[in-house]
Amino acid sequence: MAHIDLTPITQSEAFCDFLGITRGGKIDFALLGHGEYNINYIFQKPAAPQDKLVLRIPMGSQMHLENQVRYEYEALGLLLPSGRTPKPLYIDDTKAHIPYGFLVMEFLPGRPLRYESDLAQAAACLADIHNLEISPGSHLLAPENPLAAVLQECHAMAGHYLNSPLAAPEVARLITSLLAMGQKILDAAKDSGKRCLINTELNSGNFLVNDDITYLVDWEKPLYACPGQDLGHFLAPTTTLWKTDTILGNDDIRRFMESYCNAGGRGNCPDALWQATQPYFIMTCLRGITWCAMAWIEYQSPDRPLKDAFTFEKIEYYLRPEFLEMILRDYFNA
Repeated sequence: MAHIDLTPITQSEAFCDFLGITRGGKIDFALLGHGEYNINYIFQKPAAPQDKLVLRIPMGSQMHLENQVRYEYEALGLLLPSGRTPKPLYIDDTKAHIPYGFLVMEFLPGRPLRYESDLAQAAACLADIHNLEISPGSHLLAPENPLAAVLQECHAMAGHYLNSPLAAPEVARLITSLLAMGQKILDAAKDSGKRCLINTELNSGNFLVNDDITYLVDWEKPLYACPGQDLGHFLAPTTTLWKTDTILGNDDIRRFMESYCNAGGRGNCPDALWQATQPYFIMTCLRGITWCAMAWIEYQSPDRPLKDAFTFEKIEYYLRPEFLEMILRDYFNA
């Protein structure tokens, strides 16, 4: 994992004023966790040590944004009324102190989601977020055809693998078949017309479950798009298997959809909602696989700043021909 010297941040007069300390004061940053394109540290505000804060540093942009940190910060502002996401507190997008922009947000407690017991809590969390009134003119990217945008992203990610001399021929053949099936899914799908603020990255570790409330963190790739894209991503096997060994069955999916509808989520529930969600559910499988294909190529480069052994092991698992054949057979009906 890349090491970032955070000392220059403590030389920022504006940042120190925000914390109520003198410039150059000591701040104890501890690694909280990292994704593939970001790194997070936890620290305490010296003037109020009971308040835990998170320093988040985006080290890249999967959305190819010039100002990734500003996009995330403003999205957190839009999300604040839901009560389900961290409050944004500070931003520095100047890159004057470290080579990346950074933001500070409140630390939220909780444990990772368990699919066996927490489907209703996750459904209620997503319903509250999806019900936010968001202006179509907000800063959020808003694809005209969200499902087509997902497939386009899949082609772009797959291209890194398919055009590489490192690609395994059988894996490349199966990914090409999946892309062709994805086009058939797109051609047959109907757009529900509903749009809201969605997360697009609903891995179990991004939910923080407590006895009284469940939060959703990691807002790297929010969009103004269809709620079905979030629901499909949450339920898809490529998502549930990422951090666990769980694949949701039909009864699990039905129970989740009913919980989402009972919590006031968007859509005609639950059968019509599942009908609108299913194309995204299938396309998420393709998206997960093509992301792994792209990431596998990236991991071959010694210059990649963030690498994780667990992630690479999962990437290789998803690119096994047996796994790809299972996805084609069981979810694309090929």
